[in-house]
Formats: sequence, C-alpha cells, structure tokens
Amino acid sequence: MDKITAFINELIMYDYILFGSLLLIFILLIFLGIIMRRKTAIAVLIILLAFITLVVGSTFGYITMHQFLFKNTTSIISQKKLTYTKAIVVYGEIKNLSKNNFKNCKITAKVYKVSGNEIKDYLLKFKPITKMSIIEYDIPKGQQRDIKFIIEPFTYSKDYNISLGASCR
Repeated sequence: MDKITAFINELIMYDYILFGSLLLIFILLIFLGIIMRRKTAIAVLIILLAFITLVVGSTFGYITMHQFLFKNTTSIISQKKLTYTKAIVVYGEIKNLSKNNFKNCKITAKVYKVSGNEIKDYLLKFKPITKMSIIEYDIPKGQQRDIKFIIEPFTYSKDYNISLGASCR
C-alpha cells in the first residue's frame, strides 16, 4: 500500500494527461463495443482492444514518457573491492541529458554474478547478489555529478559485475 501511495504522490502533470487520455480511449472503445453488440466477433475484439490499450498503453506510455522527459546517463568510473572490510567502493557519475532540472534521482548500483555463459549472464542480471541505492537532489539540466557507493556487506568471492542505473524526477 505504501508503494502505491508513493507512486501516486510522485505523479506529474504529464502522467495525469496520459492516464486520462487512455481512460477516455478505453471508455470510447467500450461504448463502441456495446454499440457493435449485434456483431459479436467485432464487439469482443473491440472490447479486448480497449483492455489491452488500458493496460499496455498506461504501462508502456508511462515508462517511455519518463525515459524521454528525465533522460540521464550513469557510468562507473572505478570500483574496488576492499581488502580488510567486506565491502566494495564504486565511484561513478550521473549526467542530466534532459531539458528539465532533476529534483531528485534514485541511483542504484547492482552487483550480479558472472558465469561465462551469455544467456545465463543475461538472466543473472535480473537477480542481483546485492544492490544499494542513494538519492541525489537538485541536478540542473546539462550538469553531471560524481557519486560514491559503498556496498556492504559483500562476501561474494567469485567473479561479479556491477551495473549503475538511475530513475530521476
């Protein structure tokens, strides 16, 4: 419930426009399906299209719109596994490539296993060994900021990779 409340609190004006227009299209398609009820196959197809539009359109639209409005890049400058402490220090940077100033960015570093098998490596990215997030505030457009992560405790002794990503608002 807290995640839903946090999601609703973080919506911006463009999100309301997107969800409102998709709801309007959904209602129009449902009414069109009701009007076409004499032709059952077409009515069912239109109603199915309405639900697909509502679900897929809102999900894909939200993700695509936020990638466009809050475009950024993250890169890892260096990483080092500490000898006497069970931790990894990761230095990186985030750059604001959008036309908007970022109020906040949640930057996440994920550590995942490496197996040597290309398919297995792809699947291992979905289940990281550990991850750590930090929040950076007020990044103006066109600016970059250096970031530092200390990922602890880190006890994995085999080969691993680290990825860096950011979700900004």
